[in-house]
Amino acid sequence: MLQDTSLLRIPGPTPIPPSVQRAMNQPMIGHRGIETKELLGRIKPKLKPVFGTKQDVMIITGSGTSGLETAVVNTTKAGDEVLVIVTGAFGDRFAKICEAYQLVVHRLEIAWGEAIDPEQVKEFLQKNPQLKAVFVTFCETSTGVLNPVAAISKAVHENSEALVIVDGVSCVGGVEAKMDEWEIDILVTGSQKAMMLPAGLTFVAASKRAWQVIETNPQPRFYLDLRKYRDNLAGNSTPYTPALSLLFGLEQALTLMEMEGLQQVYDRHVTMMAMLRSAMKALEIRLLTKDEAASPTITAIQPDDIDVAEKLRKQVKQEFGLVIAGGQQHLKGKIIRIGHMGYCAPQDVLQLVSLLELGLSRIGKQIDLGQGVRAAQEIYLHKGGE
Repeated sequence: MLQDTSLLRIPGPTPIPPSVQRAMNQPMIGHRGIETKELLGRIKPKLKPVFGTKQDVMIITGSGTSGLETAVVNTTKAGDEVLVIVTGAFGDRFAKICEAYQLVVHRLEIAWGEAIDPEQVKEFLQKNPQLKAVFVTFCETSTGVLNPVAAISKAVHENSEALVIVDGVSCVGGVEAKMDEWEIDILVTGSQKAMMLPAGLTFVAASKRAWQVIETNPQPRFYLDLRKYRDNLAGNSTPYTPALSLLFGLEQALTLMEMEGLQQVYDRHVTMMAMLRSAMKALEIRLLTKDEAASPTITAIQPDDIDVAEKLRKQVKQEFGLVIAGGQQHLKGKIIRIGHMGYCAPQDVLQLVSLLELGLSRIGKQIDLGQGVRAAQEIYLHKGGE
C-alpha cells in the first residue's frame, strides 16, 4: 500500500476539505481583539440556516458530548423527570448524562436498527404528563437510523409541556434541519461530522420557550452556562477562550456549504446513501436499517457470515488504507458502519464500493466484481447526475 494513504469513511471524524485545512493554518490572533469579533460576526448568520432557526447558535469549545451535557444542565435540575428515547449507543449516552445530573430518567427503548414510532412517544406522554423534557437522537450514529424528529416533536408538544431536546451531532449539516418549524427546543451538533471540521466545537441553539426554562433553572453551571454564551455572542465574543483555528475553518466550511447551496448539500447526501444501499443490495449484503429509516450520513451493513465484518474491515484497511467503523456494544464485531457525510461525494462512494468488493473477494466471499459499483452508478445516473 502507498504510504501516507488513508481513506477515512467512518461516522466521524470525517475528512477535511483542503480549503478548510488552509483556513485553519492562518496565523493566530487575539481572542479578544477586533479580528475575532469580526470573524464571529461573519459566522453567526451563516450558522442559522444550517439549523433552520432565526435564533443565534452558540459556539462552545468542546466535543459533541459537551453539547449534549450543555442541553441537560441548562434545562433541568436534580429530581426532574425526563424521557430519553434510546435507539442506540448515543441515545444511551444521553440517558447516562441525565442520570449523572440526578434526573429521574424514563427510558423508551427501541430495537437497535429501528426508528422511533411517534405513536409510542404519544402513548408514553399521555401516561406521564409530568415530564420536563424529552431527549431524542436525530441520527443514531451506532446504527445509521434517522429518527423522525419533526413528528416526534409534534407528538411531544401535543401531549405535554416538555421541552424537545435533539442530538443532531451526526447529521446536522448533512440533512435538512428545521428547528423553528419543527418546534425543537434545543438542537445540538458537533464540528467533526457533516460540518467538515476536526473535533473540538459544539453548536447549541435554543428556542424562546427553552430560554424561559434556562433563565429560571436553579441548576448550577459554569463553563456550560448557555446564558453566558448568548450574552457574549450578542457582542460577537465568547465567555472563554475559543478554539480560534477551528473558527477559521468553520467560516470556510460554512462558505463551502453556501456556495454549493444547502438543498444541494442535502440532495448529495441522499444520493450517496441511495448509491451505497443499492450497491449492498446488489451484493446481497444485509443492511441493518430499512430504507425508510436510513440516514443520509451513515450506513450500517450486517454481513450474514459471523466473521465477515471484522475480516473485511481489516482487509480494506491493510490493503487500501480504507478505514470503516465496526459496531458498538452488543453489535461489536457484527456490523460495519460507513460514514458518507460532509466532505464526501458520489465519486467517493463509487471508490468505496469498488474497494469493498475487492476486500470481499480477498477474504473469500463469492461475489461478481463490479455488480455493486454498477448498481451505485445506476442510482447516480438516475438520481444524482440529473
